[in-house]
Amino acid sequence: MRIAVPNKGRLHDPTLDLLERAGLHLVDGADRKLYADTVDPDVTVLFARAADIPEYVADGAADAGITGYDQVRESEPGLVDMLDLGYGTCRLVLAAPEDGGVESVADLDGGTVATEFPNVTREYFEDQAVEVDITEVSGATELTPHVDIADAIVDITSTGTTLRMNRLGVVDEVLSSSVRLFARPDTEDNEKVQQVRTALASVVSAEDKRYLMMNVPEDRLDDVKSVIPGMGGPTVMDIAGSEMVAVHAVVDEGRVFETIADLQEMGASDILVTEIERLVE
Repeated sequence: MRIAVPNKGRLHDPTLDLLERAGLHLVDGADRKLYADTVDPDVTVLFARAADIPEYVADGAADAGITGYDQVRESEPGLVDMLDLGYGTCRLVLAAPEDGGVESVADLDGGTVATEFPNVTREYFEDQAVEVDITEVSGATELTPHVDIADAIVDITSTGTTLRMNRLGVVDEVLSSSVRLFARPDTEDNEKVQQVRTALASVVSAEDKRYLMMNVPEDRLDDVKSVIPGMGGPTVMDIAGSEMVAVHAVVDEGRVFETIADLQEMGASDILVTEIERLVE
């Protein structure tokens, strides 16, 4: 099974880190190589440009791929979105000059829009029933309204800083994107592809989760259960020769501080909090 991943750029390192955390360690590294083996002899990593990955998967050069949802929607919308990996988040937005009089999508009827995403942009305006001329550019999209090439743009933004620097205001959100695991319809049910999905999902599921272990008075167990219901209920184990029981549970990281305070009020002691590397649900 061959999985295509970004060969450089802002998605490269987080993707390799995710593979490592999922147990798919690269055997022979990634520098200046097209392929890399993993510890699983049936899984090979193919390095490609993020924008080319959907085509590699669609054409059969890879069985699955990891890249941005925006790239897939632009080039190969027929691929199957198997898993949101939770990083590389951004928005594809419609933006226009702040002083240009464009305040809604309808204001662009008959106008010109510049973008690096012509297919997504065309689909968006068709859905809006607004007719525009689409000019495809390969860079510096935000400059086009200021040199009379376009009335507005459709472009990627993460923080909005570049748009503000170029005196552009967001008119509408066209697409919300993040990095996803994709496959072809004929490979999504492949056993090895499903194993890779499970491994990656176990890392994603463990994000922002913490494992709590503690000793609790047996007569306060029901109170403790109401505080940490866990995944289907906490795990409870007897402690030999003691009126205490050992309780283990998974909780959201954001709840750890207040949960520990509540548990202490209920008599819990020896509370241990640890990170979770992987969580298979």
